[in-house]
Amino acid sequence: MFGERYFAMRERLSQVMHGIAGLALETAADLGGSLPLEEIETGLGPPFLIVVSGEVNAGKSTFLNGLFGHDLCPVNVLPETDCVICYQYGNPTRDSGISPLHEERQRPLEFLRDFTLIDTPGTNSAIRDHQQITARFLPAADLIFFVFPVTNPWGASTWNFISALPPETLQQVVFIIQQADLREPVDISVIHGHMADLAMKRIGRVPPIFAVSGKLACEAKRATTVATELLKASGYPELESFITENVCEAPRRQNAIETWRGQAAAALRAVEDHIENQNHALNCHGRFLDTVEREIDDTRKRFVIRLPYHLAGVAEVFESEAVWISKRLRRRLRAIPSFFRLFVGDRTGPEIEAIFVERLQAAVEAVAEKDGVEVVEFCRSHWNELGERVEEEMAVDLGSADPLDATLDAAKTRFVQRLGRAARHGIGNIKVRNQLDKDLRRRNLALKSFAVMTLLLTAAGATCGALAIPWLPLVFCSLAALFLLGGILTAWVTRQSIIAEFQNRLLDTCGGFASALRSDYEEALRIVFRDYASSLNAVRAHLVSEKKAIEPRTKRWQELFLTLKAIEQDL
Repeated sequence: MFGERYFAMRERLSQVMHGIAGLALETAADLGGSLPLEEIETGLGPPFLIVVSGEVNAGKSTFLNGLFGHDLCPVNVLPETDCVICYQYGNPTRDSGISPLHEERQRPLEFLRDFTLIDTPGTNSAIRDHQQITARFLPAADLIFFVFPVTNPWGASTWNFISALPPETLQQVVFIIQQADLREPVDISVIHGHMADLAMKRIGRVPPIFAVSGKLACEAKRATTVATELLKASGYPELESFITENVCEAPRRQNAIETWRGQAAAALRAVEDHIENQNHALNCHGRFLDTVEREIDDTRKRFVIRLPYHLAGVAEVFESEAVWISKRLRRRLRAIPSFFRLFVGDRTGPEIEAIFVERLQAAVEAVAEKDGVEVVEFCRSHWNELGERVEEEMAVDLGSADPLDATLDAAKTRFVQRLGRAARHGIGNIKVRNQLDKDLRRRNLALKSFAVMTLLLTAAGATCGALAIPWLPLVFCSLAALFLLGGILTAWVTRQSIIAEFQNRLLDTCGGFASALRSDYEEALRIVFRDYASSLNAVRAHLVSEKKAIEPRTKRWQELFLTLKAIEQDL
């Protein structure tokens, strides 16, 4: 098809401009009217308007069919076109009568996307209004073909119609000698010369003149494989080259393409600047979030720096609990309960340890609760201040603080529970009970010896008394009383030493216990601030999604840029 390169370039440019407009809309880039949106929608300019005129039965319809290789216009020996017919692209096929003398026909043919064709009844038509309707299309026509039959190229009506045209319209006039296959080449040459002389006399210039055979062109183009020799004999290749060079590739058309290309390039640069600004803004947002996360981590470090103060509080709690449990042990180690447990079993060590662990765990959790409340209140205060900064910097609303409150409350609970477990585990590590159990076993062994001797001597005295042996009952009973007194004295002395040693041992491990909690305290704080920082995950996810959205946009921009560059090189 003639003009194929021009139409392909225009289509590519139209697609690029559509792509730029879509990308601008997606990225919210302001093109400032640099793209001719209305022209883009119409395919960068309306179709070419071709008007075909001539006498009745001059072969106008056959000429058009041969030009486009399609049976568009009905052809008959008798005059077939009885009104001015405008062929346009349309789907579905439709014929519309504008007036009794003017009709529009829409056909789903691809070449009609680029060409609007006007087929006229004839300059010598019996109805004079035909020429008036035809004349209305001439000022806007890109090409005006006057078809002359080779049998009579001197028709007065056609030459009179041409002579009446204004000079600016004559620039688009082309003479077609139709049915050239009916004459010899020598005759065609003579006819060509006579028409040139007549044109110079009638209109003062010689339009392009082509001798063609629409019949041969139709046969050549309808063949399964285009009949090159037959098409060449039809004279159409020279005509099609003329249309391509003088209409489709005319400077006016090329300038229009270059203008549209320049507009597309300017719009593409605007989109590029906007994408670059978005990239820069997202990078700034990423650095802002990094700064916020560093702030949160620095705050955690400040809390860790205050750790000795908090551990001193834990040490004080440990000391007070050590004194309290020592008093509890003192009550359990009184003489009478101690002798009683010799017969029912002594579980003083496990019971004392369990009580101490429970109380110490509760005390440490109370300290942790206080610290947790302080950390949570700081995070809430920081979040309120951070919301304003995020909205100002990133135009993102952090939303309600309710999810954060739930997160922080859960984090505080885990913080307290972790330190409570660490306290329980720390007591197990310092092995408070081991030495106490050893001391109690030695004490119970000594008390058991005194108790056994007291019972044996008492039994011996009772036996001697029953046998009425003089003095022995008194002796045995006196010895039994001495052993009982010794046991009581031993119970009191060992009670004092065990309690003193137990309390000193607990107090000696106080510092070690507090230090053992340090790593757990730091880790618990890290988890609390990690959970707090995770509240920014939605903002971080929003940032990541925006960056991911820019990647395909950048790729599409690059594709549009390369296509536009290729069009520029073709121009």
